[in-house]
Amino acid sequence: MMKESPRNLENVEEEESYALMNSLRKYLRYWPWFLLVIFVSIGIGAVYLRYATITYNSVAKIKIIDNTKELNLAVDAASILGGNSKINLENETEILKSYRLLSQVVAELQLDVVYYEVGNVKTSQIWNPPFTIAKNSASDSISNPKEYGIKITEKEMIITDASDKKVTMNLSYMGLPSDGLPFNIKLSDNSDISTFKNYNFKVVLLPIKKAVEQLTENLQIQATSKTSEILSLSMEGESLERSEAILNTIIAKFDRDGVLDRQLVSKRTLEVIDQRFSYLSGELDSIEVGKQDFKRANNLSYIEADAGATLQKKSDTQEELYKLENQISVTKILKQTVINQGDYGLLPSNIGIENNSLNNLVVGYNALSLEREKLLPNVGKDHPTLHTLNGQLERNKVNIIKTVNIYETQLENSLRQLKQEESRAGSQYSRLPEKEKMLRSIERQQGIKENLFLLLLEKREEAAISLAITAPSIKVIDYGLTSNEPVSPKKTIVFALSLIAGMFLPFAVLYIRFSLDTKIYDRSDIDKLYLPSPVLSEIPFLKEAKMMGDNDRSVLAESFRILATNVNYMLPKKAAGVGQVIYVTSSVKGEGKTLTAVNLSLAYASMKKKVLLVGADLRNPQLHEYLKATRNTFGLSEFLDSTTLKWEDLIQDGLGKNVYHKVLPSGAVPLNAPELFSSPGFGKFMEQAKKEFDFIVVDTAPTMLVTDTLLISQEADLTLFVTRSGFTDKRLLEFSKELNKTKKLKNMAYVLNAVGTGKAKDYNYGYGVGYGSGK
Repeated sequence: MMKESPRNLENVEEEESYALMNSLRKYLRYWPWFLLVIFVSIGIGAVYLRYATITYNSVAKIKIIDNTKELNLAVDAASILGGNSKINLENETEILKSYRLLSQVVAELQLDVVYYEVGNVKTSQIWNPPFTIAKNSASDSISNPKEYGIKITEKEMIITDASDKKVTMNLSYMGLPSDGLPFNIKLSDNSDISTFKNYNFKVVLLPIKKAVEQLTENLQIQATSKTSEILSLSMEGESLERSEAILNTIIAKFDRDGVLDRQLVSKRTLEVIDQRFSYLSGELDSIEVGKQDFKRANNLSYIEADAGATLQKKSDTQEELYKLENQISVTKILKQTVINQGDYGLLPSNIGIENNSLNNLVVGYNALSLEREKLLPNVGKDHPTLHTLNGQLERNKVNIIKTVNIYETQLENSLRQLKQEESRAGSQYSRLPEKEKMLRSIERQQGIKENLFLLLLEKREEAAISLAITAPSIKVIDYGLTSNEPVSPKKTIVFALSLIAGMFLPFAVLYIRFSLDTKIYDRSDIDKLYLPSPVLSEIPFLKEAKMMGDNDRSVLAESFRILATNVNYMLPKKAAGVGQVIYVTSSVKGEGKTLTAVNLSLAYASMKKKVLLVGADLRNPQLHEYLKATRNTFGLSEFLDSTTLKWEDLIQDGLGKNVYHKVLPSGAVPLNAPELFSSPGFGKFMEQAKKEFDFIVVDTAPTMLVTDTLLISQEADLTLFVTRSGFTDKRLLEFSKELNKTKKLKNMAYVLNAVGTGKAKDYNYGYGVGYGSGK
């Protein structure tokens, strides 16, 4: 494979550069349109910014507090200060976006009623209208949004529903129920209604569920970082006050919800302790009455305490017995509460049981119970999650009972051992009166109950203090704050897009136009078709048909002289005294072949060559217009149709008063043009004319419309095929290519006419739309 030489590469680069410049010129020619569309596009962007809905972004930040580190009088100080955070931010996010919590926000702020101020063009959402709307109880069941228009006049308020039904209310009697409306409306206390006269408002009533769903979609919650305990709450809206009020209310409801969860445990503990107080008070009263009766019956007033080591030992043993029996009683209380608990309610926690594993089981049970109570109002009894929680609670109850049984067994074993020690110590008191022993037994029972009463009283105070000083579940870092710059629309983006659209739209239109345009415009378009015949000349565009003068030095004249020179190189060599025959034709009419033939003949005449210009387009002759003669002037058609006329007698003086220039007009339009050209008369005429003239320029008929030119094509030494910039279709050149390939036209070459414009309508000479038989 041969490599391209550096010179070839340079040529390719030059061609590519030239093609790129040509493409740019095509677009730059329409720069006023680009400029106009850019101005219009920017104007549309400015109008959009003026009337588009402006939305702002409001953000609030909260820190979730670890509840395991909350101040509790029964928790050791080390456990308060130590330990890692157990916060799951994903769980907190789900709670914040839960239907239960957001429905409370919707109810408190009445977000199911949306207010709008209606302007001439723009409708904007507002937060504090001059009136308030309260749904009737019957309207809570609406299933679809309902819109109402409200107009405030000087003395009345006109309310219109979707069906254009109007209700008029006097401003002096606002707040009273109105027939036909699912709501009550009253004026706001802090608004001056006179400032809102002739204002139009729109009110939309939403179903509660729909309002909650909209709030859920608009609310965005995310952690500020992966390791942070801070959540960022944000939402977008038209009204700054509305968005900030919603965020602040969500924070307040979430904080209150967390506080209530922990307060429920304290309340349940207080309830159980209060029940035990009532029972213990009765037992203590019974023991004290029995002791009083025993002393009265046995004449006892006071028994001195035993002295010495024996008494001390017995006293220590009894103290341990008190503690064990106290633990057994508290354990039985917990066990009885668990057994009697049938609805998975909360259990009393931290009531004095000295067993950490048992206390942890109770805390875990209460956490599951709280989660079940929150889930129960939102799901049915057969919900899978509820069944799972019930199973977990049932298993926890079994574990608690088993643990209580084991702990109770341990306490009873320890109690038996202490009683044995007490029995041994009591043997030393065998000499004491039986009455004293019985009294001691009564006093011991009294001491046990008193200690249990005091313990429960202490725990009740702790629970009450915990309920009273429950710490918040969150710390507010920032309440709802709204940025000054709107999130939509952004001026820079809108104007940038407008500018891009202003440049792109005309470019796209022009690109499509150029892509679909099959017309030829310059020589390069013909070269791209790889036609076998050359392009001899490019004739500049003329607004009007114009003939060149004798001493004309205009661009037009020079272009035809160049054409004449180039034609000479294409003509075959002939013997002296024999003229050259040049046909001028085209594919269809309107491409300027007649004017080309006229000016080419004048160009040769200006070189002092004897030239005969022949009008051979018999069906739609145009040559007579340049002669200032009528179409019926005798010419070629009469010569071919007659056997007596001589062509020399039909010759007229040439154009521009040039003595070297002669013209044979077309003559009247015949009915049988193909028959005339098929006769030997035209060939004989050409043989004779070539002896008299140096050049014979023949204006022939278009080749694609009629066969006249093809019938006489063999008489030509050269055929000029005229094309017109911005008019001739590239597909028509395929037809000329076929004519050249089949030799139907001899020695063919191309002329590109009207170069310099793509608008064929500006070229007003030549043929019209149809190809008729006369004007």
